[in-house]
Amino acid sequence: MSYSGFLNNNRHVSKEVREFYELKQRAAEYYRTNGVPEKIEDVLNSMFYKKPDDVYGYLANYFSNFSKPPRISNLVGKEVYDGKGQPIVQVEVLCTIQSNEKCICSAAISSHCEPPGSDYALPEAWEMDDTKRKESVSIALQWINKPLAALLKGHEPADQLKADTLLSDFFQVHFAEKQEQMEEEKKQQELMVAVESEPLHPPQPSPAANKKEKRASGKGKKTSVPEKPIPPAEPQELVLPGSMAVGSVSLAVCKAAAVLSSIPLFQHIFAINHQQQMMKDIKMPIPMISLLSCGKSSPGKLNLMKEVIVIPKPGLTFKQSFNILQELQKQMIKLMDTASKTGPILKTVSDLGALVTGFERLEQPLDLIREASKTLELTVGEDLHLAINCAAHELIDYQKGKYEVMTGTPKNPNEMVDLYVDLISRYPAVIALIDPLRKEDKEQWNKLYTAVSSKCYLLAETASKPISSLLVEEDLTVPGFSGVILKQTNQTTVSDMIEINRRMRDQKRITVFGTTDGESSDDSLADLAVGVGARFIKLGGLCRGERVTKYCRLLSIEDELARQGALGPAEKHEFPVLTGETEADPPS
Repeated sequence: MSYSGFLNNNRHVSKEVREFYELKQRAAEYYRTNGVPEKIEDVLNSMFYKKPDDVYGYLANYFSNFSKPPRISNLVGKEVYDGKGQPIVQVEVLCTIQSNEKCICSAAISSHCEPPGSDYALPEAWEMDDTKRKESVSIALQWINKPLAALLKGHEPADQLKADTLLSDFFQVHFAEKQEQMEEEKKQQELMVAVESEPLHPPQPSPAANKKEKRASGKGKKTSVPEKPIPPAEPQELVLPGSMAVGSVSLAVCKAAAVLSSIPLFQHIFAINHQQQMMKDIKMPIPMISLLSCGKSSPGKLNLMKEVIVIPKPGLTFKQSFNILQELQKQMIKLMDTASKTGPILKTVSDLGALVTGFERLEQPLDLIREASKTLELTVGEDLHLAINCAAHELIDYQKGKYEVMTGTPKNPNEMVDLYVDLISRYPAVIALIDPLRKEDKEQWNKLYTAVSSKCYLLAETASKPISSLLVEEDLTVPGFSGVILKQTNQTTVSDMIEINRRMRDQKRITVFGTTDGESSDDSLADLAVGVGARFIKLGGLCRGERVTKYCRLLSIEDELARQGALGPAEKHEFPVLTGETEADPPS
């Protein structure tokens, strides 16, 4: 008779014995259902023959192969600060691993709110921007700690596309709600204005006005033909408060997946981008390093060059490029100190990490770089090339309808085109112009593209649409611009960055991964640029820690790729000239 039969037939067995027997039965069934006896027998047999020194380590490794995949258990949002001391959000990802909750990683991206105009905006504008930023951070933290944490709970970090789809859908719902709210507020304002401005009686023209009209209609002196007015500024794209939560969580999930897979972040992103293909011939992005800042906020008359950027020639390693530009910057400082009549110059650094210097003419900063290069036995145009961030939107005077390229030297959009064509003809080493015009000056973008695109990239940064809008565009191969500077800010997910880079590359556009003026200390952008295969990376200058940390990460990635034999050579600069039948818009 079995023990269970004995229990059933013997009514004198105590309650405690019966309950203990039932407990053992449930335990045996639980272990049998999960295959534990078989696995224990298997590992004990194999371990006996292998006789590992670390018995319990061997057991732990064996059973870890059967554990459930890590899943997100919680998200924690925290307020941190970027390189300018502005608040941003940091996201921590917690996962359940082998029945224990662990913090896997943290991530932060830069926030890009509606800009107050430029570095020289009025204090009131900066105060308003600061208020908006604080509001956005507060909303982002609420989203991360509650709805987004609940949305991604139980999700596997390795499934990046699913996570980003959930995040984007969440954003779209709130974005649509905000748009409806703004439309309703607009209707209410228009209604109030219409009621307040409605006159009781139509105004009658005065006799004096009639006389002036008659006098004006008669013959008079000849007047000069007025210039064609510039297009008005387009409304700014709506930046949804709290949207930085979406991009931050997306990056944090991506980093968590890489940590859990015990691989570098760039390798994980490469696997997503190339459907798990083996790493080989991975090309490092070519650095675009800002050495000088001669924009509107710098001393001197010159306003046009917010950033004077140096681009090492393709074929150099990232380490070689970085070292060359470090030496070049030192040599430039020596030359400026020597030329100064008042002793060593004041080393002011811009938010982008470049030296802020004042010049009177367009040629001076370019000549300085050329002279410094000669002392290092480098040839500008061969060993090094140049790019200029014109930041034209900061130079426009809407009352005059002209750009103030230098103090007291205004130029209309057509004159700006002539200026750039002449500058590039005299300095052929300049192979890229960033934001040479406002995005509204579509006609002049096309003229400039026709004139210089065979030898110079026209890149849109502020003049570009946000990535979410670019992803809607089916065809990016319209003339007017050569490429876009892509930034992971606000609601931009990792999947968005991968997809827009693929589309730009497929349609022969240049991809540049860039940073905002206020950059976080997170170095993930370096991994992202390598993983998706960006052509260039624009991180700013060499004089701010939050930027140098990304350069250091790129150096580490290059070393790792070289050790694995997966480092590929950089391609030469190519300038594809694209034409179209329809009038082309810059990525406005």
